[in-house]
Amino acid sequence: MAPSDVPCTTIPQEERWQPCNKNYINYLPALLKIGHSIVTSLLDEWSLWPGAAALAGDDKVRYAGENWFGALKTDSYLIGEILRPFAGVLCLFVLLFAGYSLTGMLSDAVNGLLPVGTIAALTSLKLLIALEVLIPISLFIAVVAAFGRLQADSEITAMLALGMGPRQFLRPVLGLALGLAMCVGGLSLFVRPWAYATSHEISRRAAAELDVNAMEPGTFYASHDGAQVVFLGKRAGPHGAAQNVFIAKRKGAHIEVIFARRANPAVPVQNGQRSVHLSGVHVYQFDHGHPEQDRSLVAEGLNLNPDGRVAGGGGYSPVAATTAHLLAASDAADIAERQWRFSTGFSTLLLALLGAALSRGRPRQSRYARFGPAILAYCIYYLLCTTARVWVQHGVVGRVPGLWWAPAALALATLLIWCAPSARRVVRRLPFGTEPEMPVPPVHPPQMSWMPAGGQDAA
Repeated sequence: MAPSDVPCTTIPQEERWQPCNKNYINYLPALLKIGHSIVTSLLDEWSLWPGAAALAGDDKVRYAGENWFGALKTDSYLIGEILRPFAGVLCLFVLLFAGYSLTGMLSDAVNGLLPVGTIAALTSLKLLIALEVLIPISLFIAVVAAFGRLQADSEITAMLALGMGPRQFLRPVLGLALGLAMCVGGLSLFVRPWAYATSHEISRRAAAELDVNAMEPGTFYASHDGAQVVFLGKRAGPHGAAQNVFIAKRKGAHIEVIFARRANPAVPVQNGQRSVHLSGVHVYQFDHGHPEQDRSLVAEGLNLNPDGRVAGGGGYSPVAATTAHLLAASDAADIAERQWRFSTGFSTLLLALLGAALSRGRPRQSRYARFGPAILAYCIYYLLCTTARVWVQHGVVGRVPGLWWAPAALALATLLIWCAPSARRVVRRLPFGTEPEMPVPPVHPPQMSWMPAGGQDAA
């Protein structure tokens, strides 16, 4: 049959394609499909509504509700896996920090400037102050190490096969992090100011007291504030008499210089004070503001108190102020210190969640594969926190947002890392790039007309 014999099919007007900008109702099925894909993916991935999934017959999310005993055993196992590296890492950091603190004070102990008891007290107080930083980073590293080991030994894969999901993994981490966050918050709010105030008091007393009985000849001994200098020319040994003793004291514009041919060891006297007896003494007093008041004195003997006078208050310091005082303060330095104390607990919780998010990897992956990104992330966060604190302290950033933008950035980054796998699954399920379903015009088969065959056609 020739093409011209096929009758032309006419498409009705109501079934023709319409312009997209004039008939938006055609996009409604596609939009509903996209929304259904997003909700279904989120419910399957995170079990946000376990009741609805249970009603639908999904047995995967009934783990926590149907087997409480097994869930508690799993939580205890995961908490134990985290606590073991946490204790080891915290002890290591405490030893390193104690060694670092002692290196700056042992030279003073050797030179006789600080007694051993004072050094031990200052080191202990510094450790108490540093715990608000050491505990969060130890927990962060412990979470990464624990989940890295479970991932490397395929225990995470086995737990997932048993029906556990992200919620079951986060529950023990969140419980442990909440407990440690409260401890860190207590350290920051109450122990930290007390430790700073006590250490400042010990430092002020150490600046005024010199262990003169342990001084060696041929060395200049200066107090911590630089207001007193002692030099011994000769000495038979520790706790022995010294010859050619030089002492200089400065108080503002007034300078007092004492030279003695002989000095006997310090002995305790009344009221717990000490006294050093000097023989063949020459005393010179200078006043830069009033030279006419300069004077000199020569004496056969002089009793001198080597401890001097202990400083009084030592000035105000926000780090040593109580939390109750900081709550009513309006100075920029007080606001920075107050926000720092309240932010340490939140940082502990967020770092634990970030460690759990960063520890996810491929099965059979090395347990140390995620340590590099984890340490880099912590360094960035600590740098942001210290920078935010300095900005608030110097008035660059006001009370709002203060330094809270750094924990907020950490919370946002943690949420994005946690939601990244689910977001990728959602994106892959979305029907992007497909046109909305439009009515297909019916195809009518060509009408065939039977005609009697001629002689030629029959041949």
